[in-house]
Amino acid sequence: THSAVVHLQEIVSLPAPSNVSISSFNMEHTLSFLPGADSPDSSRFEVQVVRLRYSSQRSWKAVAACSALTAGQTCNLTRVFKDPLEQFRARVRAFTAGQTSSWTVSSAFHPLSDTVLGPPDVVVSGCGNCLLLRVRPSIWTQQIGLSMDLVINVKRTRDGAQFILTRPYEEEVEIPYLQRGVEYCVTVTVKTLFNDNSGPSDAHCAFTSPPPSHSLSVVYGLLGAFCALLLLLLLIGSFVCSGQLSVRGLRRRLPTTLVTDPTVCCGSNNHSFIFRLNTLCAPVTPTSTC
Repeated sequence: THSAVVHLQEIVSLPAPSNVSISSFNMEHTLSFLPGADSPDSSRFEVQVVRLRYSSQRSWKAVAACSALTAGQTCNLTRVFKDPLEQFRARVRAFTAGQTSSWTVSSAFHPLSDTVLGPPDVVVSGCGNCLLLRVRPSIWTQQIGLSMDLVINVKRTRDGAQFILTRPYEEEVEIPYLQRGVEYCVTVTVKTLFNDNSGPSDAHCAFTSPPPSHSLSVVYGLLGAFCALLLLLLLIGSFVCSGQLSVRGLRRRLPTTLVTDPTVCCGSNNHSFIFRLNTLCAPVTPTSTC
């Protein structure tokens, strides 16, 4: 028995790895670790994983691509953790040609909720006394986010005053009731039903629309007065033209009367025609007297 214990101590004599952890960004999973203190340079490290949800599959399986890692290398577990709804653990141990270390086990890892989702793309523009946001979440956020909320941080550049809004996800979001002609900076974070580890977007800044100036109001007023005067002149001109046309038409419609009474044609030159109110005077003979 003593010899067996001595033999086991010789086999398990390497220091165990430390700080075994799994990090994930946009469903890309990476295991990292630190070699144990005083680990020889010849040490290699192997990785195994286990599924936790199904008891029938709770057996450790070696990761072929991570069977002989050197100090400082990481292990990509993206293809191993293919089921985003599953929970996993990983473990690492050191080994040399004739020695091994004990296993160091990671915390439980849930791909869907533990991954960090990339920030959304955001475009900000002014719209009067409001800001208009156009938001496009990362591809992975769209794929796994059954329900998404936008957490919007609005900061006024001038004095640093800020507030936070939470809105259901929409491609376009309006932030109303802001001061006109002022610059605001906005950051947006996406929260999903299963994951609230999304990183915030970069700050995007824009000015709200400036208030109308006094000089511009004067210009608009003068322009309106000019248009009203022009319209009045056009109306007067149309009335004058229609009146002239009516008089001319009336003259054409009145009958022409031949007058032979010398008293009516008095004052006219002999052998001449006098037109007066559509009355045609007969020629005045020398023997006629007025």
